[in-house]
Formats: sequence, C-alpha cells, structure tokens
Amino acid sequence: MNLYCATIDLKDDAKALAFAKAVDEWMTFLQGRGVIGSWRLLRRKLNLAADSYRDFLLEVEVADMTQLDQAFRLSGQQSEEVESLHQAVSALVHAADFALYRPFPDPERSERMALI
Repeated sequence: MNLYCATIDLKDDAKALAFAKAVDEWMTFLQGRGVIGSWRLLRRKLNLAADSYRDFLLEVEVADMTQLDQAFRLSGQQSEEVESLHQAVSALVHAADFALYRPFPDPERSERMALI
C-alpha cells in the first residue's frame, strides 16, 4: 500500500462543501474504476497548523506504483466524464502540494534486515 497525499487550499470564493462533494464524486469515480483504493478528505481543525500546512488533506491509497500509474492515465483521458469530474475539483483549488508515502519499514526492507 502506498499513500498519495495532496494538501489543498481553496480559492477565496470556493465553498468547502461544494469542494467536498466534487472530491467525493471524483474519488468515487476513480475507486469504481479500480485505479485507487480507499481515500479520505480531512480539513484542518481550529486553524491549528503551521504555515506550511494547507487547509485540506486528501489521502488516497494505492496498492502499488502500477495502480497509481493507472489512476494518472485514467485522469488524463480525453473523455467528457473524466474532464467534467476533474474540472469540478480543480476549478475550486487555489494551491496544492503532493507527496507519496509508503509503509516503513516496508516488507522488502524488513526481510533484508532480518538476514543481517
């Protein structure tokens, strides 16, 4: 399992509930196509965070890099449905940062360490 994360700030005129609905529709679409696992959207609470943290955190689980690649390929398709769902999210976003995490220690590394 890998965790793809996005920290997100909305545009000044964007509504948080509209953003949450758009994300739900987009992630449900991707999940229904089997290109992502589970996901969740979180919002900063009580504005408690350092300046480097954005307002929203989107976490998306993917089984491996192949599944993540499939998600990106699907997202880049030139279909009306994909473009509409993706645009509904991206039109509300002012800024976003992305990261990819993996479990640590990962099984491969754990096995090597056990041999030492």
